[in-house]
Amino acid sequence: MKQDKNVETSPLISYETLLTQFKQLLRSEGQKFTKQREVILHTLYNHSGHFTPEELYRLIKQENPELSTGIATIYRTLSLLERAGIVTSISFGTQGKKYELGVKAHHDHIICTKCGKILEFFDEAIEKKQERIAKEFGFEMEDHSLKIFGICPECQKKTDK
Repeated sequence: MKQDKNVETSPLISYETLLTQFKQLLRSEGQKFTKQREVILHTLYNHSGHFTPEELYRLIKQENPELSTGIATIYRTLSLLERAGIVTSISFGTQGKKYELGVKAHHDHIICTKCGKILEFFDEAIEKKQERIAKEFGFEMEDHSLKIFGICPECQKKTDK
């Protein structure tokens, strides 16, 4: 089974194209394009990974100390971007969500239930099996996601002590 662990999932479209889409989305929602919203999008585009709104807030503050961005703006903007499919999220139930840019090459996730670490991977055999299953049930697959939950090696070591 060919498997690419920790795949590099760079955005599939240019930042300029994404920014244009974002501006159109804001107009269609009757909202204003602001520097704060642009910085949120830019930060997500330029940083691979999965972020809680609070982690994104801290990263933006660190990189743009002069910019006044409130946590509520981050929550509202992430919600808008998620509804539009520009970002996707992984829910951790009562612990909240982690967000990532949604315009990247398809990948799946393996998630540590102890520390919250998220790794991305792609496995061609899994992809083919999902397509076959959808076909067997008469479905025309539009999208899919796979999340594997477990305990990462680092957390296993901590519990072994």
